Amino acid sequence: MSGWSVLILTWNEETNITDCIASCVGCDDIVVFDSLSTDRTCDMARAHGARVIQRRFDDYASQRNAALTEVPFKNPWVLMLDADERLTPALRAEIDSRVASAPADLAQLRFRRKDYFLGRWLAHASGYPTWFGRLVRIGRVHVHRAINEEYVADGRVEHLQEHVHHLPFNKGVSYWVERHNRYSSMESLEKLALAGRPVGWPALLGRDPVDRRRALKRLLYRTPGRPWLMFIALYVLRGGFLDGYAGFTYCRLRALYEYLIDLKALEQQRRRSGKPL
Repeated sequence: MSGWSVLILTWNEETNITDCIASCVGCDDIVVFDSLSTDRTCDMARAHGARVIQRRFDDYASQRNAALTEVPFKNPWVLMLDADERLTPALRAEIDSRVASAPADLAQLRFRRKDYFLGRWLAHASGYPTWFGRLVRIGRVHVHRAINEEYVADGRVEHLQEHVHHLPFNKGVSYWVERHNRYSSMESLEKLALAGRPVGWPALLGRDPVDRRRALKRLLYRTPGRPWLMFIALYVLRGGFLDGYAGFTYCRLRALYEYLIDLKALEQQRRRSGKPL
């Protein structure tokens, strides 16, 4: 493997970090960008050949931008992974091929994820396919949005065929709930910030899947009953019921997450106007 480095963001990821690094077998440059973990994450990462650099966390976009601009990578391309994600041999081979033959104007390669819960791929309930633009040419991509980041490329964007495997429940349901409680607080502020901005109808009707998803999110933020609509969209319209009990449970959790976003946004609005919740 050559021509691309791996960047893994971590905070107390001793459960995941070894397997994540192991899935990058053959890579000659693995960097763990750590948010001051208090567990064994950093020691385990070093023991498995990764460089460890620490920075106090402020938000996800700032963390990724800091890594892309401050870390001296060995290669011109960087794949950004989360610790609960895993590369497959097929994806590693595809990245090798695409990076090796990348034209000068290519700035970003997007991939899809397969989310797993209770031992099965959530092929329907997760809203698959969602594209993530986290394979970037250094200096050609900037990250925006504090949570559920957006990637702005200075150059051409293409798509990979293979998938990253995502294990969001690898640290348990309690941790998933705890993490999404934090995420919903950040997302509620994004919802309020986007309240007065246009939806972007051309993007909603356009061909780019990331632009469509961004515009759809802005539209849904203004839609009454959004948490219930999310459940119906994932469980019924997207076929989440085909994923069995895992799909049903995941759709309910997603609806809860959206409900927390809306409730926390309402809380912020009332606080700003001096009213109790």
